[in-house]
Amino acid sequence: MSGAKTPKGNGSAQGWGLAVLILIADQVSKWWVLGLFSDAGTSYFELTPFFNLVLAWNEGISFGMFGDAGVYGPRILIGLTLLIALGLSVWMMRVETRWSAASLGLIIGGAIGNVIDRFRFGAVTDFLDVHVLGYHWPAFNVADSAIVIGAGALMWESLFAGADNSSSKDVSDEHRKNAQGTDETHD
Repeated sequence: MSGAKTPKGNGSAQGWGLAVLILIADQVSKWWVLGLFSDAGTSYFELTPFFNLVLAWNEGISFGMFGDAGVYGPRILIGLTLLIALGLSVWMMRVETRWSAASLGLIIGGAIGNVIDRFRFGAVTDFLDVHVLGYHWPAFNVADSAIVIGAGALMWESLFAGADNSSSKDVSDEHRKNAQGTDETHD
């Protein structure tokens, strides 16, 4: 499930392509929602019994945490997010699987999409509202979705696909040790 192995860095083109695709989808969806709500006289659109479109501004990070960080809060979050995206970019250039590259591309594209909002508005535009029996999940957007899916995919690969790779490596190491041990006994 880890995807095809590639020489180090070869999957990064796929990751960068996905990052750009997510960034464009995120920004276009936010542009559309901002236009929709600027023309409407309502604060939400009920699409299904469990899903609404809303317009919410998240000045913090996940679930609005640290939203009261003051005037420097958005600047600090922009800098921190850019540093993290840079670190993930370096990691993506070194990955050996397309799965890892795609996962990192999702995270990077989502992170940059939210940085653009913080730079433009001082907050992230959220608009997807899922709710059940009156309980609402915090509103989110395309970038947030990509970040969660990318992080989940990295965890999946680490937990399940990595076991396949490490077990084959263990067998190869054991075979090599046995071969060396056999050679040493005949010397």
